[in-house]
Amino acid sequence: MTAAASAWIRRVHLHPASLADNTADADRLAAALKTELKADTVEIDLGLLRELPELLRRHDFRLRCSLFRDRGRWAVTGIDGAESPRPALGLAVDLGTTRVACALIDLAQGRTLLETAFDNPQIAVGPDVLARIHHAESPPGLRQLHRLLIDGLNAALADACRTAGVSPQQICAAAVAGNTAMTHLFLGIDPRWIIREPYIPAVNRPGVMRAAALGIEIGRYARVLVFPNIGSYFGGDLIAGVLYCGLHRKTQTALLVDVGTNAEVVLGNRDWLIGCAGAAGPALEGGVSRMGMAAAPGVVDRVRIDPATLAFDLHTIAEKAPRGICGSGVIDLAAQLFLAGMIDLRGKILAAGCGARLKTVDGIRHIVVVPAAQSATGLDLTISQPDLDSLVRSKAAMYTILETLAMTVGMALEEIGTFYVAGTFGCFIDPRSAITIGMLPDLPPARFVPLGNSSLKGAAMALTDEGCLEEIDRIRDRITYLELNVNQEFMNRFSAARFIPHTDRGRFPSVGRPATTNEIGLR
Repeated sequence: MTAAASAWIRRVHLHPASLADNTADADRLAAALKTELKADTVEIDLGLLRELPELLRRHDFRLRCSLFRDRGRWAVTGIDGAESPRPALGLAVDLGTTRVACALIDLAQGRTLLETAFDNPQIAVGPDVLARIHHAESPPGLRQLHRLLIDGLNAALADACRTAGVSPQQICAAAVAGNTAMTHLFLGIDPRWIIREPYIPAVNRPGVMRAAALGIEIGRYARVLVFPNIGSYFGGDLIAGVLYCGLHRKTQTALLVDVGTNAEVVLGNRDWLIGCAGAAGPALEGGVSRMGMAAAPGVVDRVRIDPATLAFDLHTIAEKAPRGICGSGVIDLAAQLFLAGMIDLRGKILAAGCGARLKTVDGIRHIVVVPAAQSATGLDLTISQPDLDSLVRSKAAMYTILETLAMTVGMALEEIGTFYVAGTFGCFIDPRSAITIGMLPDLPPARFVPLGNSSLKGAAMALTDEGCLEEIDRIRDRITYLELNVNQEFMNRFSAARFIPHTDRGRFPSVGRPATTNEIGLR
């Protein structure tokens, strides 16, 4: 027998059957793998048992076996010749409410072959999980949402495999991380009780299951690890993020925040972990304004305003004509509007501070960010007063979530050593702008560490390091979940945070005063 480069790939050279050794084919293979894996149990699916006699003899009893493990029980997920040039593949999936991201991984080498992403097709039913949960309350609705997601994943996989020059049938293991609602819909499990008191999911530990049972068109015997949840609003995507950044192994206290449909946050170190989730994301990328959208060519991602001239300096992705604004651009815009004296402490538009950029539509004030003549749409791109009100609520929720979590363990936000920021929010946001509006605490910029898609990267780790399986369970079991829905202190602090940057300016010493000296009175 020979050693393998990956825990999930084992090469075994078996002695051929003979009159002197008439051990059954399956027993012969299982015994060899048990020795190799130091395992008590190795399972071989019935379909693979039917193929085994021919596979053994075709490859002269020299095999490459793909395996996966679930709490001590090993399963054979694929068999090929020991020297097969075809790589055995893994699939990592981040089940986002808006976007689904995937990575194809060579299991033997532990390297990523290709990453891809696609819009979550469930958006056609509802833009958020609440609408989808209501739609799923009838069996046809639940089946529809499940099939939309699985069919979209299968189509994206087929395209990705064509691009990489491989076959979906080479995928013999997958790891999937998503929020609690998305995990339920992925599994085809009724999520209705997630949004009803006492807010209990149907399952928190889905574990490992057969891909075929889910309808995923990959290897016939492939297994799928679904990351566990902690509760109704704290999902496996954040547990994957903790795994990736190693928060649970650090001696110094650090914080991880992932902003998507909700803001999910974990604070702690190697001795303790506490987490919570709350609705702090809806005001970004589509929720704050009619011009809000996900990052793409032509979308504004950075904004600067000259407070003396009110000239706007905009940067768009791929340097295309502006057609919308993404989350990082929205935060930049709000910070710059405040510093230029165009909005006040409450996020209210100041008519005297806006000059020709002020526009009133049906009695509602707007600030023109991009005039029609300069936009790709041929229309003014504006931010309205209701848009700004939504953003102020969202940023207040975000800050209050962080503050409440820290104060629960007797810490001040300033004591946090490292502030990990996950997702596209973390990749593109300017921490200085988020601090200016009071969304993030006033910490030195060096403490903010962007992680990218930590959910996808954590899922990929589970496919490249066998030890991660127990680690995932340990992370999940160590996190104390703080329920914000019934936390009165959260509501009290939230009210105080609904100002830019905060009612207590002493919390944000680095934030300068706006250009106007009359922050409230200019109406």
